[in-house]
Amino acid sequence: MAEPKTVLADAEDRMRKAVEALRRELATIRTGRANPALVEHVRVDYYGVPTPIGQMATISVPDPRQLVIQPWDRQTLGAIERALLKSDLGLMPNSDGSVIRLNIPQLTDERRRDLARQVKRKVEESKVALRNVRRDAADSLRALEKNKDLSEDEHRRIGEQLQRVTDRYIAEVDRVGQAKEAELLEV
Repeated sequence: MAEPKTVLADAEDRMRKAVEALRRELATIRTGRANPALVEHVRVDYYGVPTPIGQMATISVPDPRQLVIQPWDRQTLGAIERALLKSDLGLMPNSDGSVIRLNIPQLTDERRRDLARQVKRKVEESKVALRNVRRDAADSLRALEKNKDLSEDEHRRIGEQLQRVTDRYIAEVDRVGQAKEAELLEV
């Protein structure tokens, strides 16, 4: 059976991973500003193997509205271009034979609001994930108490610690979401 401190440490680790996953997910949402994270999830068919663009090319941001993708192997330029066209980015790649340029258009107000709603939905999903982690840890603690591996007082004390950790991570998720919303809504 797990130890109470192990249960708490495991819950905190899972909560930290949930916040990191939210950050990665929100980084892929286009804000009207160029960011290499926009294309990192795009996979290119490289000799039959789906490969992330970041493992095949250098992605740079020469100005706030443009991404430049420079493949290490010129032979892959066409494959990268096709992958970008097939992706859900909605951006048109421009190739000059050695680099691909992605111009990031200005977002409309309606699109900004849609993306802000999408951010709120992802933040809420992350909060649900955090609460599920808390519930799993609380169930483990109850099982320890039921098996007499944990006293009632210790169960209550560790339960309070678990709640504090959960509150801290929920506040962190809120901060991450608010920062992304502010970035989306700034013109």
